[in-house]
Amino acid sequence: MADATTAAKARIDKALALLERRMKDLKARPASAPPIGDDDLFAPRADAGRLAELEDAGREARAALAASAKAIRSILADDQDSAGSA
Repeated sequence: MADATTAAKARIDKALALLERRMKDLKARPASAPPIGDDDLFAPRADAGRLAELEDAGREARAALAASAKAIRSILADDQDSAGSA
């Protein structure tokens, strides 16, 4: 778990450094300057295949979360019914 925490901290530090550098660049630009083409710092730089994989994984996660929420609601409803009849 410590490895995952260390890796997450490194990613956050890297993102913050990139964000700070971008902010300095933007502040140094005159207001009349044209917009920057790549202004999304957090946009994935993935190819179409990887993007499709991520979208599939997102759909699977959404379905799993929906099924979990449904099961939890059912359990809570059963608990309320049994508490109400006791």
